[in-house]
Amino acid sequence: MAESMGLPVPAEACIITASLYTLKTHHLEIQWVAVAAIAGAVIGDNFGYLIGRRVGLPLLRKYGGKIGLTADRLILGQYLFHHHGSAIVFCGRFVSVMRVFVALLAGACEMRWPRFMLFNAMGGTCWAGGYAFGVYMLGRKISQVSGPAGIAMGVAAAACMVGTGLFLKKNEKQLTEKALREARDGQLPAS
Repeated sequence: MAESMGLPVPAEACIITASLYTLKTHHLEIQWVAVAAIAGAVIGDNFGYLIGRRVGLPLLRKYGGKIGLTADRLILGQYLFHHHGSAIVFCGRFVSVMRVFVALLAGACEMRWPRFMLFNAMGGTCWAGGYAFGVYMLGRKISQVSGPAGIAMGVAAAACMVGTGLFLKKNEKQLTEKALREARDGQLPAS
């Protein structure tokens, strides 16, 4: 829950530890570990969204320039969340750095809450439930699988992040122009 609210807490490690503890000791039941992980992820993201919605945009407007978030880039962020927010929220759950910030940014960029909640719940369920049950089912084999699979997933995630970054860098001007047009035409949420 804390990680989903924007605090850099190692959520995967917590889920893996609880799942392995359940497997080894049988003091917990895996379905309750999964339910707790899913609930923490979804509830934490909703708190993060509310924080971003209440204070995110004013803070980004005031201090964003210090980290390269100009007014045009903030409008671009709103544009991206307006058009692709569902995918950003769902897929962001599976990338550890994005997972910390996606709810805050969704709130700050004024993504509609019902849409955020739906894709947050789906992503949280797949991510947290998948980790809990996956680790539990793999059991002792986790160390054999996690090395190669972890490296492959890390490389794939890094490639996706680099590809997305390159795409945005290459198309930033064009996307920003589209975002500014939509902002002028009133198609983006009023800030």
